[in-house]
Amino acid sequence: MKDRILECFEKKKQWTIKDLERKLKCQSSKDFTQLIQALNALEDERILCNNHSVYFYIDQKEFVVGKVKDISKYEFMVSNGEDKVYVPKKYGRNAFDKDEVLVHCTKKKNEIIHIYSRGITKVTGTFYRRKGQFIFYSDVDLHASFQIQNLDEFNIEHRMKALVLITKYTAPLQCRIEKLLGYEYEKGMDITSILSANNVRQHFSDKVLAQADAMPKEVQEAERQGRSDFRDLMTVTIDGDDAKDFDDAISIEKTQQGYRLYVHIADVSHYVKEGSPIDQEAFARSTSIYVADRVVPMLPFALSNGICSLNPNVDRCTLSCVMDIDFSGRCLHHEIVPSMIHSNQRCTYAKVNRFLQGDEQAQKEYEDIQELLYSFEACAKLLQARSHDRGTIDFNTKEPKLILDEEGKCIDVQCRERGFAEQMIEEAMILANVCVAHTLNTCEIPGIYRVHETPDPKKVSHLTMLAHSLGIRTSFYPDSVTTKEMQQFLESIQDPALCDVLSYVALRAMQKARYDANCLGHFGLSLSEYCHFTSPIRRYADLVVHRMLRKYLFLQNKQDKNTDLAKCERQAFYISGKEKDAVNVERQVNDYKRAEYMEDKIGQIFKGNIVSVHNFGFFVELPNTVEGLVPIHSLDDYFDFDEVASRLISQDRKKIYTIGQKVKVVCESVDKLKGQVSFVLK
Repeated sequence: MKDRILECFEKKKQWTIKDLERKLKCQSSKDFTQLIQALNALEDERILCNNHSVYFYIDQKEFVVGKVKDISKYEFMVSNGEDKVYVPKKYGRNAFDKDEVLVHCTKKKNEIIHIYSRGITKVTGTFYRRKGQFIFYSDVDLHASFQIQNLDEFNIEHRMKALVLITKYTAPLQCRIEKLLGYEYEKGMDITSILSANNVRQHFSDKVLAQADAMPKEVQEAERQGRSDFRDLMTVTIDGDDAKDFDDAISIEKTQQGYRLYVHIADVSHYVKEGSPIDQEAFARSTSIYVADRVVPMLPFALSNGICSLNPNVDRCTLSCVMDIDFSGRCLHHEIVPSMIHSNQRCTYAKVNRFLQGDEQAQKEYEDIQELLYSFEACAKLLQARSHDRGTIDFNTKEPKLILDEEGKCIDVQCRERGFAEQMIEEAMILANVCVAHTLNTCEIPGIYRVHETPDPKKVSHLTMLAHSLGIRTSFYPDSVTTKEMQQFLESIQDPALCDVLSYVALRAMQKARYDANCLGHFGLSLSEYCHFTSPIRRYADLVVHRMLRKYLFLQNKQDKNTDLAKCERQAFYISGKEKDAVNVERQVNDYKRAEYMEDKIGQIFKGNIVSVHNFGFFVELPNTVEGLVPIHSLDDYFDFDEVASRLISQDRKKIYTIGQKVKVVCESVDKLKGQVSFVLK
């Protein structure tokens, strides 16, 4: 039936149901049912569109199906992969941010003509008492009023925040209160609102908390059986200053051939049994979420900060990856074993970096472990050199460090520094993950791999054309680029600003890393085998890997492989989605706090670099990672957009704004709730 319908649309682009019924000679109720089912399927596949009077064919030349992004007070951007169109808000129908829509593109205008699905179904906002009535104002300006249907069910007070569910997209929007969040002036309520609007699970049920509280507070004698005893090894954890959950620890010994490196990982699977209330909640969350003022943990604090955390001066159950590394940085042999450790000291990145730089105070504090730290430094340098030789790409990404005051307001934004201590831990964890992935793959153990597939040739082609327009040579073909070639290209860029920008463009050309039950390799790390094993306190994928190791490697189970493989496939798909959601939430909070920081800086002058150029303007990034839009209408001339070279050129060709260019800007406006900053050129 679908093919017959499409034949009709080849002859005529618009059909009513009645006309199709006659044309296809539907003579029975069965025929009519098949027609409707086929039309619905073609609509779901975004081949046809129903505007409630006729069905019409979605010609790719004339129509774009994509998701809405609210980029400014003037325009929406609708994107579908590489296809992007810009729609003035006056032609935006009643679309909102994140909606899936159909855009009709003509020479005169781009117009949203159909909304497939809503991206925003819940909003947070504040109730204010106005003339004896409570009026709801949403945090994100949807250019709409709200009618609350169940106001009487809640004890509403002035300036109280709530999460509401949109039930009908009418004017006004019909909504129901889901829950009250507190008062808008409470510390951290802004972030609580963002988390709530994104359906983040912020609280554990009484059942989960009760099970967590019932866990032992220290290791029991029976738990020591069947474990390699590494308690006599000098062992340390190295984490950030504010870290409270320690899921990895390091030991190292010098050998004749090089080093024996021990990576000890918290044995979370020993305490969190599959199918238990804690496990079900952990899977539902899939990952811990790290935002400006808090951590939303995957596991209850009784576990993440208690019995599972590798705290100093206490025995802990672990899984240890023991690796023999030679002086060329090659792993000669590895073994994964259930183990018992006793961490000697909790170290921080900041202090270890100062120690390695010769700081007297840090060296005195770490005097007892100095041999370990120096050996670890030497070993990490060998691993790093080997990683570089292999082709590992350093995209030189900048991460913001948000400084909040006692009230939770952002008072400073800094670029997070990454010293060699961070790199040491990173190299050790990567090697352990590689060894575990190799074990899973060669022993045919079901598991979840971390995969990063080859980049999209179209996006790589855009990168090469952009590089050529900036006078930078490339020596690779977009459809066959290797990790090593991408690494060499980025390292060849002499200008630091251009390097930062092209690293960003190269990163955008990459596929998103994800989880999969199949070993598909990791392009960015130039590895054929890779998984996540080292963070089971905060990532569910790691917990699954631990369980599979215990079942098939330690206990030598021979059954259930097919069943577990199918389960891993389902889990990998779900976890990948939850990871994406977590990244979006973290980005949203960062954007919000950076905008908050800029609120009192309107009118001030800043220096920055152009990091992306579009037909509606260009984005400028400040050294502290704050980013803002210079809209094209603010420029004092008419400009043409050169998409290939990512630049705006004035019609007299005297002014050019291109990617990587240094500019001075003035902060013109800030929309904190949207996380948007607007600049004008100085």
